[in-house]
Amino acid sequence: MPEAKPAAKKAPKGKDAPKEAPKEAAPKEAPAEAPKEAPPEDQSPTVEEPTGIFLKKPDSVSVETGKDTVIVAKVNGKELPGKPTIKWFKGKWLELGSKSGARFSFKESHDSASNVYTVELHIGKVVLGDRGDYRLEVKAKDTCDSCGFNIDVEAPRQDASGQSLESFKRMGEGKSDTAGELDFSGLLKKREVVEEEKKKKKKDDDDLGIPPEIWELLKGAKKSEYEKIAFQYGITDLRGMLKRLKKAKVEVKKSAAFTKKLDPAYQVDRGNKIKLMVEISDPDLPLKWFKNGQEIKPSSKYVFENVGKKRILTINKCTLADDAAYEVAVKDEKCFTELFVKEPPVLIITPLEDQQVFVGDRVEMAVEVSEEGAQVMWMKDGVELTREDSFKARYRFKKDGKRHILIYSDVTQEDGGHYQVMTNGGQCEAELIVEEKQLEVLQDIADLTVKAAEQAVFKCEVSDEKVTGKWYKNGIEVRPSKRITISHVGRFHKLVIDDVRPEDEGDYTFVPDGYALSLSAKLNFLEIKVEYVPKQEPPKIHLDCSGKTSENAIVVVAGNKLRLDVSITGEPPPVATWLKGDEVFTTTEGRVRIEKRADSSSFVIESAERTDEGRYTIKVTNPVGEDVASIFLRVVDVPDPPEAVRITSVGEDWAILVWEPPKYDGGKPVTGYLLERKKKGSQRWMKLNFEVFTETTYESTKMIEGILYEMRVFAVNAIGVSQPSMNTKPFMPIAPTSEPLHLIVEDVTDTTTTLKWRPPNRIGAGGIDGYLVEYCLEGSDEWVSANTEPVERCGFTVKNLPTGARILFRVVGVNIAGRSEPATLAQPVTIREIAEPPKIRLPRHLRQTYIRKVGEQLNLVIPFQGKPRPQVVWTKGGAPVDTSRVHVRTSDFDTVFFVRQAARSDSGEYELSVQIENMKDTATIHIRVVEKAGPPINVMVKEVWGTNALVEWQAPKDDGNSEITGYFVQKADKKTMEWFNVYERNRHTSCTVSDLIVGNEYYFRVYTENICGLSDSPGVSKNTARILKTGIAILLHGPGPPPPPSCPGPTWTPSALPSPPHWVVSWVHPLSAGITLKPFEYKEHDFRMAPKFLTPLIDRVVVAGYSAALNCAVRGHPKPKVVWMKNKMEIREDPKFLMNNYQGVLTLNIRRPSPFDAGTYTCLAINELGEALAECKLEVRVPQ
Repeated sequence: MPEAKPAAKKAPKGKDAPKEAPKEAAPKEAPAEAPKEAPPEDQSPTVEEPTGIFLKKPDSVSVETGKDTVIVAKVNGKELPGKPTIKWFKGKWLELGSKSGARFSFKESHDSASNVYTVELHIGKVVLGDRGDYRLEVKAKDTCDSCGFNIDVEAPRQDASGQSLESFKRMGEGKSDTAGELDFSGLLKKREVVEEEKKKKKKDDDDLGIPPEIWELLKGAKKSEYEKIAFQYGITDLRGMLKRLKKAKVEVKKSAAFTKKLDPAYQVDRGNKIKLMVEISDPDLPLKWFKNGQEIKPSSKYVFENVGKKRILTINKCTLADDAAYEVAVKDEKCFTELFVKEPPVLIITPLEDQQVFVGDRVEMAVEVSEEGAQVMWMKDGVELTREDSFKARYRFKKDGKRHILIYSDVTQEDGGHYQVMTNGGQCEAELIVEEKQLEVLQDIADLTVKAAEQAVFKCEVSDEKVTGKWYKNGIEVRPSKRITISHVGRFHKLVIDDVRPEDEGDYTFVPDGYALSLSAKLNFLEIKVEYVPKQEPPKIHLDCSGKTSENAIVVVAGNKLRLDVSITGEPPPVATWLKGDEVFTTTEGRVRIEKRADSSSFVIESAERTDEGRYTIKVTNPVGEDVASIFLRVVDVPDPPEAVRITSVGEDWAILVWEPPKYDGGKPVTGYLLERKKKGSQRWMKLNFEVFTETTYESTKMIEGILYEMRVFAVNAIGVSQPSMNTKPFMPIAPTSEPLHLIVEDVTDTTTTLKWRPPNRIGAGGIDGYLVEYCLEGSDEWVSANTEPVERCGFTVKNLPTGARILFRVVGVNIAGRSEPATLAQPVTIREIAEPPKIRLPRHLRQTYIRKVGEQLNLVIPFQGKPRPQVVWTKGGAPVDTSRVHVRTSDFDTVFFVRQAARSDSGEYELSVQIENMKDTATIHIRVVEKAGPPINVMVKEVWGTNALVEWQAPKDDGNSEITGYFVQKADKKTMEWFNVYERNRHTSCTVSDLIVGNEYYFRVYTENICGLSDSPGVSKNTARILKTGIAILLHGPGPPPPPSCPGPTWTPSALPSPPHWVVSWVHPLSAGITLKPFEYKEHDFRMAPKFLTPLIDRVVVAGYSAALNCAVRGHPKPKVVWMKNKMEIREDPKFLMNNYQGVLTLNIRRPSPFDAGTYTCLAINELGEALAECKLEVRVPQ
């Protein structure tokens, strides 16, 4: 007793107190009651040993409202062929996932040392709606297992329980809680409450938490169906359920109307059809089908079938509206079932694409799925993105039909990362890279040398047209004025100075706003000095330096304009001549031209090109003398693209890119390279580096395995960036597979060893080309290849091994990425023969008669076992088979029986024997070779009466070695001889042909039909059936001579029937002469009627988001006009509603209703005789 007190005090303080409450209930109640008898054995708790793949099954828990709970299970990875797929379900089929809300979270972990998977289900702030049965399902390839558990939600505990614990304490002043006497008076006050709680708990234990309707279902079910029903409705305590049923001792009454009832539940995928079948004891009993209590009428949607005593309801093209309860009633007896319609998986049609953007850009990441309105889950770096967090994170979601879009209006660097979109049918992923903007200078400012009163233009080009900037002269900002103009057009920035003066000379700089970058150039003022020149002065070229003493060089960027103004003096005025190399240049118009003035000569090049590079010479002459100056023009440009761009190696998420430098560097050294990458088929290139890369080998990372990529390279020099290189050939990042699994020895002989294994756990996008098998003698390190070419199947026989040796074996997987890690046997194998008795493994289809058509191949492959290799013998009827027709091939493990073209003579009973010394096994194979049957014989018209004829025949002489399945009968008018079908697959050797035309004469022919089809030729009737116009044809069966001619009236003619002779008599009724047929006058029936509803509208309750349909049936003539109304307002051309009228069956389909669509719906039918009205109420519920 004293030991129970501290435990009772600590219980409420623990963090997980709600979970442990059921376990501590017994110690709490012990002091309150006197000792009683031990509980019966069937009420003692039982602990089930883990079975299957579960090392620890989830425990059923009881938790208070508002608390958190965690469900833990452990799975044995050694029993699984690969990584498992974990799914949690509530009830029968409601899967817990992204749609369940933020309160539900899931966790998976794997211990590689013990190969144990630990899975957890976290439920935060438990509510009463979370109470019920749950199920954990584990799948891995072909392996599947599941187990159930229960979560019970209790209301928060009242103070009464706390008071009862406080009452259980020792009394006495100044004493500790562990001293003094026990205060039982406090416990006695709560005794009545405890007794009531115990009674309630006992009642709950008896019911096991199972609803009464499930108990009724279990009482009427067979014992073999108990486990199926328990799994379907989430009942985990099977032992308690069976004991409760045993106590009930309910005798199941045998149904008088049903011999086979409906299953408790059915499941079907949306869009498919399903059949519900019952079997009744009396086929004449009336039967009705009901859906949610409403009778089902036959239609194209619901098809009723009667097959003997079976009654079948077929539901075509199942929709979510068909998810309902169905029942079938025969007299006073009924049976019930429930139909569940599952949504198809949502597939990803167009996946996400990698994106590379700058800070501040707008980003849209779009994915297209297979279904409109489908639920998708967005994840960033493994964390789910929700609409609740979208306001904080500056993103939003958008749905456009089947497209789902994640939008960042103003992206930041924190938004970059790995994004994932997941549906219940697949997932896709992409990378979002957000970089700071880097400003590139596409055209620098050039130094200028101008003369007085001329114009100076400084011009530069940057990569971002939105960038602004300021101009500075010698560090002082330049302001616009009458002479100075500053402009910004697109990516170009200009500073124009008109009427240049000496004070304008200096250093000019352009500084972009927000970037640590500046562009500088110098303005040189060319001052013209006026001196007194005598009239006779030799010519002189005024340059900064003489061409005779040093090299004059001018550098111009390709595409820019060059204007070379050379001042000339001399008296008389000299004549200037320009030369490029040794060629005289005289053009005064065009891209390259000469402009002449009185005191200068200008050489102008518009948009300089590489071909303009060279040495230019100006020569001036006058009578006094001449002067010569030489200038070397150097044109610099961006380099050519890099060459020989190629991928040399790839890995799981990386690739090595190699290239050659460009042949032409543009006149400036190549400072580095820029690289880009994209997915094949995409138009969006992603930059891999922002700082120039100086090497010619680059490793690209963070790629997705199995995706085709392309890459290209740009060369960079001081002038700018080259054109892109040629794209690399598409390549795919792939990695070798993991090692093969479960390598075992299947067979060993004195010279061979047969190995088997399973495919690797991870194959990857590169697939697997095959496997290489290697072996090594024990004590040696030299591995020998057993096969030079990879084998595709997971098995191989290593031959020519030394007998008695101990050998180790290993297997490696091979794909385009190389060899995997090897899978090696733990122990060496001793090469020796293992004796095995002979055994024939006769295939299932050869255990019954094997049927083939004449001319087809007979190819029987029969495996067997036995060591050493057994002796195989084929016989037919005790004699060896005919080797001229039958070809037999036998290997170590099977025998092949082959006939190229089967004949009827190949039919019979064959015996196969497999023998090793005195041990023998035999098998018998029955072969039947069939062909088309012959035609029927003795086809005769036996009797003709009215417009009917009786045709009889005899079976064919040759049935084609197959059972005759029926006869195909045709008729033909003697005049046209066009044949028409009468009967197909007539089982008897006679038939009655009706509805023959009066006055015509008919032939009949019959084909024989068997398993091979119709006979090649028919049996044609030897006589004809003539249908007389004015008399009656009589076929007399009595023998004897014809009547005497004196017999009045009838005309006698001999018939074509065999002896004894028969006679056919016909006559014309004597009263028929001169009679005129007068048509009967009758009054036409009036079919008109006012509209009347045969089936009214029924009140419906539907779930929001799931399409609904309102149905009714109306009759009326003329055809009434139908008007649908909602809340007394007519429904017109609204795409949300679809109205159909099929032969009076009216349907109003409501596409994905919302609570706004709830109300009173009216169907009004009107014609000229009146109108009819049908109404119903539609309630739309939003799922919680």
